Amino acid sequence: MIKNVVFTPSRLTFLLSAALLAGSPIVQAAEDSRMLSSQPQPPDIRLGPLFDAVQQAKFYPDQKTFADAVPKYNPSSILADWQMQKSQRNFDLKHFVDANFTLPKEQDKYVPPAGQSLREHINGLWPVLTRSTPSASQYDSLLPLPKPYVVPGGRFREVYYWDSYFTMLGLAESGHWDRVQDMVDNFATELDKYGHIPNGNRSYYLSRSQPPFFSLMVDLLATHKGDEVYRQYLPQLQKEYDYWMADSDKVAAGQASKRVVKLSDGTVLNRYWDDRDAPRTESWLDDVTTANKAPDRNKQQVYRDLRAGAASGWDFSSRWFTDAHNLASIRTTQLAPVDLNSLMFHLEQVLSKASKLANQDEQAKQFANDAEKRQAAINRYLWNEKQGWYADYDWQKKQIHPQLTAATLFPLYMQVASEKQADRTAAAVEKQLLKPGGLVTTTVNNGQQWDAPNGWAPLQWVAVEGLEHYKQPKLAQEIGQRFLQNVQTTYDKEHKLVEKYVVEGAQLGGGGGGEYPLQDGFGWTNGVTLKLLDKYCPKDKTCNNASDIPNLPALSAGK
Repeated sequence: MIKNVVFTPSRLTFLLSAALLAGSPIVQAAEDSRMLSSQPQPPDIRLGPLFDAVQQAKFYPDQKTFADAVPKYNPSSILADWQMQKSQRNFDLKHFVDANFTLPKEQDKYVPPAGQSLREHINGLWPVLTRSTPSASQYDSLLPLPKPYVVPGGRFREVYYWDSYFTMLGLAESGHWDRVQDMVDNFATELDKYGHIPNGNRSYYLSRSQPPFFSLMVDLLATHKGDEVYRQYLPQLQKEYDYWMADSDKVAAGQASKRVVKLSDGTVLNRYWDDRDAPRTESWLDDVTTANKAPDRNKQQVYRDLRAGAASGWDFSSRWFTDAHNLASIRTTQLAPVDLNSLMFHLEQVLSKASKLANQDEQAKQFANDAEKRQAAINRYLWNEKQGWYADYDWQKKQIHPQLTAATLFPLYMQVASEKQADRTAAAVEKQLLKPGGLVTTTVNNGQQWDAPNGWAPLQWVAVEGLEHYKQPKLAQEIGQRFLQNVQTTYDKEHKLVEKYVVEGAQLGGGGGGEYPLQDGFGWTNGVTLKLLDKYCPKDKTCNNASDIPNLPALSAGK
């Protein structure tokens, strides 16, 4: 009987060299892929068919587990060893993985002290969720960052881009401005090093970004440290803009390239995009399965649209589908999203302000002009005049997407809308999206986590802030208080905060749906909850349970 053999690193190096000399296509492909980019390569490229084989074997309930595993030796050597051993009699792939990889360890479950209020619980969570990784193993998918940062919690062991803004709001409320500064510096470092802020600090997230909140992070820090912050981070703000606008001067009218869409009249908008068209490393088998359910579509295009959906932060939602109940119909890259373009408007405004402060007057004028053009484009192409709300624009079909989602409030949040447009949007939101537990993400219930019946903390805050900008304080307060009561009630029962919440139906509380179980923690919920507590239950009042949060007279949608 031939047993599995675990080779020493020197033996593996010898085997690798032999394989390369023999022209092994698998090893050579891995080497060629690595040579194509100076950036760290994700595990599915480094390990090639071995990565696929492990994910297909379904050893781990969460596909992210193996994506985060750290090879003990050179990945090329491990790949060559597997290629040699896999056909041997009684080969045990699980044993091979255990021998050659260090799997991520689950964090000890946090048990909060008894009797904490919701505010005390959140303040106590910040150090629990803080990580410091100034260095990482040579073969680790984790990308090191120079300063400490706060992770969301649960399966999310790394920092995430757009999550972090809402987490930082809470850190600021807790007085942790040092950590806010650290996280802005980390993102600035990524812009300098990679040319963009990746989805998260993992090699497999480098091919995409997320909703561009860096300019809002700079705004937040400036409220504490003054306008010098804008001058300090102007180079990184410019790099953020260059990333999103790459090819804008080259793409032909009626076409798209990377993250830029140019309409037939020359109007420039942005879309979500991922540079790769393979299954997502962290959800490999899920994506393969989804692509197989779309036999009439090119699989690489399905993968690209799934990845772009992940770049949007809304992974996944009927918002991106042509068939609201079929993930395989996802067409993210076909849409110019209303939230993304509203955020780009803000980035252009901040760049204009920062340039002016840096005495770069011509550049300041240009960015101000760009912002004006984008505002006009949003109010023309992303406004549904018939229905009275903002939505995404299908640039291929040259028509607005008909679906109402919570993203409709981003033009109010970024103050893009006119008063009339804001009033009509608010009326639609009140009628269709306001629910007993807060703002529902969409009106479609299809099992996806960014659809009904779920509500998400960042979207509640966008709604509250956006509506307050346009003299809609009652609706803003309804949304904010209903969600806060939902969070508080869940905390009273379960003594934790979670990633998302059910906001409609008979049973409110922790949400469901999507690709993985509900996660505890949770960074952006903590941040938004602190902001809402400070609005509706100030520190000089006692709010120890849901009954202490003030109620407003019910609006029609909440009865």
